Amino acid sequence: MILAAGQSTRMNTRLPKVLHEVCGRPMLDYVLDACRSAGVQRMYVVVGYGKEQIIQRYQGQPDLVFVEQPEQRGTGHAVMCCREHLEGFEGPTLVLCGDTPLIRKETLEILLEKHSSERSAVTVATAVLDDPTGYGRIVRDSYGNIQGIVEHNDCDEQQRKIREVNTGYFCFQTPLLLKALAQIRPDNVKGEYYLTDALHVLLAEGYKASAVTAVAPEDAMGVNSRSQLAQVGKIMQQRIQNRLMSSGVTIVDPPNTWIDDRACIGQDTVVEPFTCIRGVVRIGRNCRIGPFAYLGEGADIGDGQRVGVFTTLGRVNGNSQPEDLL
Repeated sequence: MILAAGQSTRMNTRLPKVLHEVCGRPMLDYVLDACRSAGVQRMYVVVGYGKEQIIQRYQGQPDLVFVEQPEQRGTGHAVMCCREHLEGFEGPTLVLCGDTPLIRKETLEILLEKHSSERSAVTVATAVLDDPTGYGRIVRDSYGNIQGIVEHNDCDEQQRKIREVNTGYFCFQTPLLLKALAQIRPDNVKGEYYLTDALHVLLAEGYKASAVTAVAPEDAMGVNSRSQLAQVGKIMQQRIQNRLMSSGVTIVDPPNTWIDDRACIGQDTVVEPFTCIRGVVRIGRNCRIGPFAYLGEGADIGDGQRVGVFTTLGRVNGNSQPEDLL
């Protein structure tokens, strides 16, 4: 279950937040990829603001079901909108946020394994942050058992000192999730239905909850502003370049190079500084690209080719014209 209904007023945008691009792809793409890689069979994407654009972008993908959240009343309310789809399902349900493109399939695998091995009603993946401002805090007892999650706005002074935080990665036993949803109430500062209250309901009824610190601090970052979008883009760009360099590509000056996540580059190709590779681009082996080259959507460079200084190949705007984004 992927929550993607929010408008994100802080981004000052008419484009649905989850469609904003990170290294050439909508951030929602990365969440879907991580789920598929972790073995998820069916994904329910909760949409609201700009739902038509999201549905159009992903229509035809057989493992996706779109569920509308007519009004945004919190994470718990978003999950409530999916209740009819979950009735009768006995397996585990992941609940994730669509604005966390740095999510990794390895983290989901750890979360699922912990949930299964501990036989928990609910398991949450956590992170430990130097600055936990804005995140819900993980409250544990003296034995390390999770006692609850307190949203930042509801924390007292002592709780705000806790550095272990809720990253928004949950795994529930589905029947117990449905049972808990029927009992949560919007009794908080924001007047919203918190998904974290489902965990509290289950704990109060004697069910087991687990928390596994499986999320690296940088992976915990969601996107709620243009500044955070830029920060996430930098981290993702480093991952893309590290992956390519591990496969045998030389990137002479990584900070001054930009490569789309969809680009395919062959072994022993050298990418010179101030090169931009954007879109679905194929570059063969033993090539030299740049410096100051632009390879756009559809560029296909065969083995052993040289793309020189100030060369532009492919479509500059990729598949999107400016008016498509208005």
